[in-house]
Amino acid sequence: MNEIEVIENPRTAAVSLHPVRSQMLAQLSEGDTATGLAERLGLTRQKANYHLRALESSGLVELVEERRKRNTTERVMRATSEAYVISPAALASVAPDPDRAPDQLSARWLLALASRMVQELGVLMHRSRAARQPLASFGMDGEVAFANAKDRAAFVAELSDSVEGLLAKYHAGATAGSRKHRLILALYPAITKNEPSNDETPTGR
Repeated sequence: MNEIEVIENPRTAAVSLHPVRSQMLAQLSEGDTATGLAERLGLTRQKANYHLRALESSGLVELVEERRKRNTTERVMRATSEAYVISPAALASVAPDPDRAPDQLSARWLLALASRMVQELGVLMHRSRAARQPLASFGMDGEVAFANAKDRAAFVAELSDSVEGLLAKYHAGATAGSRKHRLILALYPAITKNEPSNDETPTGR
């Protein structure tokens, strides 16, 4: 089971957003049968089976084992991940584009950046798992309380200067062997290929 799965397929996203199926996914971290789910969620066994089949066909749950019970065989299903995130790729035609109108002081632009990060990390995590190699990434999360708007503006200016200084110091440009990374107070490899080759590492290069 994965710790987190980024859903990119529109059909899979639609399946996961169904209220009954999302409840099922939450119940299936340890595995259960249609009968068990029906009892816990107040459904008929037939309806539980119907929704389980939809989840299975979309790759959101998997068969763990089969148990013989009287004259029937019960299938024990388990979620394929502990948590799920829907990538903006599932709504590609209306996904926000941070390159369209860059504005460091715009909340809309910040949200567009976050959307792109979710989408790109989903691709990189998929490649990482396929290659069975760890994904090189780094992130920081913190809180700061400003006394006033003036201090907040000063902090932003100082942070920008510091980050720009670090970028200028460490940017290798087109140096042979260099590898691009994207920085949004988070660091992960930039995606430079549509599909990984056989010898490609999951670092995005």
